[in-house]
Amino acid sequence: MTYTINEMAAKFGLSAHTIRYYDKEGLLPFVRRNKAGNRQFDEVDVDWIRLVCCLKNTGMALKDIKVYSDLARKGSDTGFARQEMLRQHRKNVLRQIEQFQQDLKLIDTKIDFYDDPENEAIMDQLKKLEQQH
Repeated sequence: MTYTINEMAAKFGLSAHTIRYYDKEGLLPFVRRNKAGNRQFDEVDVDWIRLVCCLKNTGMALKDIKVYSDLARKGSDTGFARQEMLRQHRKNVLRQIEQFQQDLKLIDTKIDFYDDPENEAIMDQLKKLEQQH
C-alpha cells in the first residue's frame, strides 16, 4: 500500500509542507517518487516518519536526525553508530523525564497551595501589601 503526502501528513499530524521540508533536508532517505514526480510513501516510510517524529518530539535536533538518516542510508555497517546515537538520546530523554517529574511536583505543590482555603487569606494580605507600596 502506498500513501500520498497528504495522507502521511494527516496520519502524523504534520503539514505536507513539513514532510516536504524533511524530505528536502534528507531526513526521509527512502521516499520514492512516481512517474509524475509525486512522493509515494509505503509502510517502511511510515515507520521511518514515526521514528523521525519520535526523535524530534523527544528533543533531538533536526541536524542530528539528519546524521542518523545519513548513517541509515549507508546501510548495516553503520548500525553500531546509530545504536550509540539512540543510546545517548535515550539518556537525554530520561534526564528530561526526571526534570519533568520534578517540575510536576512543584506544580502539584502550587495547586495544593491554591486548593487550601487558608492560603486565600494569605494571598489577599500579600495583595494589600503590594498595593500599599
